[in-house]
Amino acid sequence: MERILVPIDFSPESNHAMDLAYQIARKSDAKLILLHVIEHPTNQSFSALGDGLPADMENNLYILQLLKKVKEDLTEITTNSQYSDINIGYDIKIGNPYRSIAQSIADENVDTVIMGSKGSSGLDEVLIGSNAEKVVRHAHCPVITVKQKINITDIGEIVFASEFTETSEVIVAQLKKLQKVFVGKLHLVKINTPNNFQRDKDSKSVINQFVEKYNLENCTVNVFSDLTEEDGIIGFADDINADMIAMTTHGRTGFMHILSGSIAEDVVNHSKRPVWTYNIESK
Repeated sequence: MERILVPIDFSPESNHAMDLAYQIARKSDAKLILLHVIEHPTNQSFSALGDGLPADMENNLYILQLLKKVKEDLTEITTNSQYSDINIGYDIKIGNPYRSIAQSIADENVDTVIMGSKGSSGLDEVLIGSNAEKVVRHAHCPVITVKQKINITDIGEIVFASEFTETSEVIVAQLKKLQKVFVGKLHLVKINTPNNFQRDKDSKSVINQFVEKYNLENCTVNVFSDLTEEDGIIGFADDINADMIAMTTHGRTGFMHILSGSIAEDVVNHSKRPVWTYNIESK
């Protein structure tokens, strides 16, 4: 991890994400970039640290006052002696939160996003989802979502849930980086469901081939059964008292997204643990 982006809205969740990102940056000598997005009804997102606001916003007193306050708050954070041992900076964008985060990932050549997630349920989950879900679905780099304060030294048991058929060397390389950062043990698990059942013997054979092909170390091979993939992943993590869940996501949208659902997004929404995701279709 060399360039870490942390979307920050000063909520407890985003503060927890920033704290974890700081710990990782200090350990891996990465640059930490804080991003605050001021929402505005426009189709574009742009940096507020550039040439100033668009003409139609120059007289918007509220935006200007908010921008001044956010700059002061972020300057106070980035100049705090607590962070003097890392390379840290910030950016402020005005526009759509998801588009702004996506733009920053591209502009800053970010290789990891760490962001807070409050999760959602019921009607909110169906109708609007969350910015964290959108980033997980579309980001072209690994995303770690957190909901509570985490100490990097407390993450040692990492669940990696997969079918072990759609992986690639790029994805495995990212997984190995994750394992190295946290000095973690990987628990590879295939979830069996009534609609996607495979004999334990066959599942373990596929996982063992995966381990051998990619020379994985410090890992276990597991099969877990549940009614849905999401319940199985969270249930298995509960059973072994895991510290983090890692998985890939397909990034589908629209009708196909509704038909198949996104297991990764569901897990991000409902898991109490930090979740690492990587978009299969991004590479």
